[in-house]
Amino acid sequence: MAESLLTQEISDLCLGKPALRSLPLTATVAEALSALKNFDDNFLSVWSCDHARKTITGFEADADENECKCVGKVSMVDVICYLCKDENLMCPSTALKAPLSVLLPKIPGLVTHAEPSASLLGAIDLILQGAQNLVVPINARLNSSSSRRKQQQKLLVTTNTPTTTHGGREFCWLTQEDIIRFLLSSIGLFSPLPALSINTLGIISTDIFTIDYHSPASSALGAISRCLTDHTSVAVVDGEEGILIGELSPFTLACCDETVAAAITTLSCGDLMAYIDCGGPPEDLVRIVMARLKQRGLEAMLKQFTNSTTSLVSLSSSSSSDEESGTPLNWSGKYSRSMSYSARLLRRAEAIVCYPKSSLVAVMIQAIAHRVNYAWVIEEDCSLIGIVTFCNMLKVFREHLEAMA
Repeated sequence: MAESLLTQEISDLCLGKPALRSLPLTATVAEALSALKNFDDNFLSVWSCDHARKTITGFEADADENECKCVGKVSMVDVICYLCKDENLMCPSTALKAPLSVLLPKIPGLVTHAEPSASLLGAIDLILQGAQNLVVPINARLNSSSSRRKQQQKLLVTTNTPTTTHGGREFCWLTQEDIIRFLLSSIGLFSPLPALSINTLGIISTDIFTIDYHSPASSALGAISRCLTDHTSVAVVDGEEGILIGELSPFTLACCDETVAAAITTLSCGDLMAYIDCGGPPEDLVRIVMARLKQRGLEAMLKQFTNSTTSLVSLSSSSSSDEESGTPLNWSGKYSRSMSYSARLLRRAEAIVCYPKSSLVAVMIQAIAHRVNYAWVIEEDCSLIGIVTFCNMLKVFREHLEAMA
């Protein structure tokens, strides 16, 4: 029955998951930015490891894994929000030299270590207590080929290049999505719970972040940071009628590059959605961003970003000739990775939404299909009611088991 299912070890949920790429806590924001762009990872784990010091000083690097601890994770969204802070706008080059610790949220327990032998029930309890990611050792000890790879990585520790091993072990993330997927695979054991509506179950949360379509995008920075932590998103609405127009999704922003900070600083929420949509920003928005940066005396910010990626200045100055020749502009960063996702969000008919009468299992399937941890709840007229999250769903499954005991 369902009770025995949740005594299953979480190692079964980690089969086939890739090893975490990691950076030491001693790395800089610039090094994290480079790793996020070059290694195609949306998130990098951040570790405090004594064996990194031993490797640097020439001692044996095979420290006990207990000397290694994952203390957090960083994404492109963290870098973007950090660069948008008032104190960093005037001199982004100085901001990038700061230690990686400035990007980590000050909320304890967001990343928690768990053993492979821990039960699924225990993992759910950790998430309900506030853990957003569980760090689980990959059971198999390193084979000879991976041991050689670890030896090669010893030299990389000193340059803060992302590595995958700690104390001779590799680790992976266990997320809310992983657990929901696992429960969905055995959903029949929880009958009749899955067929009940989300309204009947009382899991529609009204504790959401909303912002008006015409509001400055910079006014949403705090909400974006919080939603990144909570695995949710900021709803962009029509201020008068509360109609859901789209969202500012940390998932989408994580697939962009650091130049989006310039857009957040200068554009409205509606324009920002267009800026990050469809593979790259429209040329007219590029011109607006440039003009407003110059008006505010933020040339250093523009120069810092254009030195490392395709220049917004070059794009703008060449836009007229490109239009005449019919040559498409080539955009930098990871826009292509977010193209289909962000485009779906901005088309209301295909937005990730559900209704109060939607069943629990239907919302689970919908969220998993779109690779998000939530679904917006709307009325028939598209007015926003609230949100249903994976965490809400896990509470229901946990309470169901307690009732059966």
